[in-house]
Amino acid sequence: MAALPKNIEWVTFDVYGTLIDWEKGVADAFAKEAARDGVEIDRDQVVDLFLQVSREIEGGSYELYAEVLRQTAVRVAKEIGWDLETSRAGFLPDSLHRWAPYKETMPQLRKILGKYKTGVISNIDDKLLGQTRRHMAADFDLVVTAQQVRSYKPDPAHFNEFARRIGGKKGWVHIASGVPTDIEPCAKLKVPTIWVNRRKEELEPGQKKPTLEVKTLLEAAKALGL
Repeated sequence: MAALPKNIEWVTFDVYGTLIDWEKGVADAFAKEAARDGVEIDRDQVVDLFLQVSREIEGGSYELYAEVLRQTAVRVAKEIGWDLETSRAGFLPDSLHRWAPYKETMPQLRKILGKYKTGVISNIDDKLLGQTRRHMAADFDLVVTAQQVRSYKPDPAHFNEFARRIGGKKGWVHIASGVPTDIEPCAKLKVPTIWVNRRKEELEPGQKKPTLEVKTLLEAAKALGL
């Protein structure tokens, strides 16, 4: 794999899956709401369906992420045989404030924030991101959300907007866990990436590769010289 650039100035992060444990957040939310109807869920199945369904919805016309979550809740519930009334689908966006950071997130984030300018590039809306940022006592220099660019990654609008704001792509490294959403679009734009492969995924033939692959944020911080 290629080396990271020597003169790094900006480090950006995807949030959910990289800094925040969305899988536990989503599974907990479904388990709690389904239990009200006496339904037991398969957590792994729900997580896999959430990924698949939410990406399909994001590929359509732009809607706020809270609405994406509501629609995803209804469709996933149907797939698993849970008869969820549409009026109750708000349980999923309402749960987002409980989606917590990984244990390693804040210690590693503080190291990186202490040395580099930092940004967030996330498929989220501004209001929901505000709820997440309360978990992270961290001041990012720039934030680009799906709401701001009115599209969802892997569309390159997030990354193009970030490059526009910082005046180019020089000295910028992006840290993310999603290959289709982050690693591949960055590779096409020639933005160096650190892939935090928490799910122990294997790249498919033909998929764009990250500049560097790590298992944890600790390893990512070490790769950045911290």
